[in-house]
Amino acid sequence: MSQIEEDLEPRWYVVHTYSGYENKVKTDLEKTIKNRELEDFFFDIIVPMEEQIEIKDGKRKTNLKKVFPGYVLIKMIVTEESWYIVRNTRGVTGFVGSGTDPIPLTNEEIRNMGFEAVVINVDYGINDSVKVVNGPLSGFIGTVQEINKDKNKVKVLVSMFGRETPVELEFSQVEKI
Repeated sequence: MSQIEEDLEPRWYVVHTYSGYENKVKTDLEKTIKNRELEDFFFDIIVPMEEQIEIKDGKRKTNLKKVFPGYVLIKMIVTEESWYIVRNTRGVTGFVGSGTDPIPLTNEEIRNMGFEAVVINVDYGINDSVKVVNGPLSGFIGTVQEINKDKNKVKVLVSMFGRETPVELEFSQVEKI
């Protein structure tokens, strides 16, 4: 076994599993972590799923489908013990990385996957005046009506053609005046 370089910063790692074992690996790992009281080393275990809408015989049906079949994502601090526990969980074939060393995902890879919310703080509030800085309404001035942090969207009342019109924009499309 290679010498694991301990990193006390929790990072996301990708673990390869037998196909169809993803959820079992997740539940078995969660049990082992609880039994061995290792919650300080494991922060999240995800089997990324996405909704898939299927229309069959005119009926709309929503299914959950694994985004990465055969893979489980784990946010953890790698130590000899935590590495050993994951490695020896039934259904796990190994960490994704070079050789035997697990390689964490980069922040960019995590953002692209969209499974860890990146919190965006805005410097404007309800009733503040903002300017639209990009998009088709660039240059327009409006008043913030609503801020939806879950969707990173802001509803702005913009004066167009002599009337106030509510417009939903991305956080990045407006700035406080």
